[in-house]
Amino acid sequence: MKRVSAKQVAQEQQKQPTMQVDKVKSLFNDKIWDPTFQEDLKQEIHDSQPYNWGTIRDLVDDELLRKVRKEIETEIHFTSKETDIYKVNQSGDLANLSGLDWNDLSRLPSLCRLREILYSEVYRDVISHVTGAGKLSGSKMDMSINTYTKGCHLLTHDDVIGSRRVSFILYLPDPDKRWKDHYGGGLRLFPSIVANVPQSDHSAKLVPQFNQIAFFQVQPGFSFHDVEEVRVNKHRLSIQGWYHIPQKEEKGFIAGEEEAWVKTNTSTLAQLESKVLQDYEFPKGERDILPYHQIRHVDELLAAQSCKEGDSQSLPDLRLLSAKEMDFLSDFISPHHLTQEGINKLQSHFVEKSQLQIEDFLNDDRAEFLKQLIKKDEMEKDCPYESVNVKAPWKTAMPPHKWRYLYIDGKSHENFQNEQDILNKLNNEEMPNYTLLSQTLEDKKYQTETQLIALANFFQSSAFKKYLALLTLLSPLSEQVLIRRFRPGKDFTLATQIHKNDLLKQVEGFVDAVLEGTLCLTPSDGWESGEVGGYELYMDNQDEDENANKDIEDAAVYKSDDAGDSVLINKPPSWNSFNLVLRDESVLQFIKYISWSAKSSRWDVTVQWDVKTVDEDDHDENDNNE
Repeated sequence: MKRVSAKQVAQEQQKQPTMQVDKVKSLFNDKIWDPTFQEDLKQEIHDSQPYNWGTIRDLVDDELLRKVRKEIETEIHFTSKETDIYKVNQSGDLANLSGLDWNDLSRLPSLCRLREILYSEVYRDVISHVTGAGKLSGSKMDMSINTYTKGCHLLTHDDVIGSRRVSFILYLPDPDKRWKDHYGGGLRLFPSIVANVPQSDHSAKLVPQFNQIAFFQVQPGFSFHDVEEVRVNKHRLSIQGWYHIPQKEEKGFIAGEEEAWVKTNTSTLAQLESKVLQDYEFPKGERDILPYHQIRHVDELLAAQSCKEGDSQSLPDLRLLSAKEMDFLSDFISPHHLTQEGINKLQSHFVEKSQLQIEDFLNDDRAEFLKQLIKKDEMEKDCPYESVNVKAPWKTAMPPHKWRYLYIDGKSHENFQNEQDILNKLNNEEMPNYTLLSQTLEDKKYQTETQLIALANFFQSSAFKKYLALLTLLSPLSEQVLIRRFRPGKDFTLATQIHKNDLLKQVEGFVDAVLEGTLCLTPSDGWESGEVGGYELYMDNQDEDENANKDIEDAAVYKSDDAGDSVLINKPPSWNSFNLVLRDESVLQFIKYISWSAKSSRWDVTVQWDVKTVDEDDHDENDNNE
């Protein structure tokens, strides 16, 4: 989207007729000029929770707003746009109205008039007074037009970008019909545990109506909100806008104020990327270093494999696995993935592509039993949607401006509601123990969890690590295993880079990338088109120069996930599919938000390993050091 400077906007405005104050006031509801109304609203905003915000019904002249809505419907073309953080219909070049010249605006006289009164000094002063935000710029205009249709949503964020001081949303759904709560599309506000760490669940929600405005002072680290998914085939039209810090030659301008604000108030995205909030992130990104004997056994297998490189029948060599190990593997893995031919094929693909998708990974008996258990849970058990109701062995991933899903990590239960809960956990860190956890879940109502934990133990076994080494020619050094459930209308992960393990960098043969494996166990169909989300997407993030100002240019943060060559892998949820990817820091990965329209949750078991390469010389050197 093309941006224009405040100077260009001011020059453009000089070409346009300017309304007198009395005319501006006449196009608003008379009540907003009433000092008593203003003081009452100011007090309501001061007392509001989870942070200071307000709303005004019937804000502007009804006839004007109906004309605005008609102009938008007839003159503006909307394009569907989707990223990891939102799905919405945007108005393209018309999204930022201040970027239009007068000829374009002549097709939108009512919209132009609305823009002028919303940024008029007399109205800005009212917003400044009731919010306590200070003076607001009238020249730095920042508005967009969005329509949320079925499936559209905007995930949790705090609006801290550039010089924004106040956010507002003016709603324009059908003026002759009430927008109902069950339609979705509500504005939800989240309390914060500490600065920059919102709670998993919202504590306030506004169901939007025609000619209603919601607004709040942008409060770095606290003004977290989202737009819940629209669930019905209706259009929730709105005008989103921001008031900025006054610019040079405007009333209230203070030299250096904007620069100091931008420098001090780092966007939450930047803080997440810089790891300063990692103490408040659960599950933790750290991978546990493997026991020496497991690393040693895999090293021996790869070194022995390396010795046979001249033998055309030795790559890979199943004889390096014992009969007991093969029996153990066959209790989980499909037989055709345990043959010489099957492993040859898988290894060849991974070595060439650094990624692998293994369909029908689990054998038929285990897969069918697990599928019936998961389907039964989906149909017969109530799934908790509020974090306070999540019970052991499940936990809620947090904070929700990075990810949200249910997970099992092999550790004791936790349910964070305040900062002290988190500090207590940090002071009592523990290692995962899926075996111990499974012993506490013998009750029949936990059959599904018991079977999923058996899979977690399988991935942690020495036999599986040897099998993994045959497929990838890599030796695992550390691991993290998570069982996850992504609920419809609730869960997702945003695009993130790999979490590096600096302790292992000095290891001989260390690979500066993370091996990721995800066994998808989603029992329903209907995911292939991507319309209901849930897909696991890997995308290239090497164009750092182009993204240097991404926070300023677009609140969406990341490029559209259909951006051609930037998408490396797009894997929709499926049943019994194992996805292996060797990912370095130039690649982002996320699980797209799951729509209410999905037929089930997305279930998976995901594993990360730090890895190294091993050859015959490495093994000989280890022998000499003993």
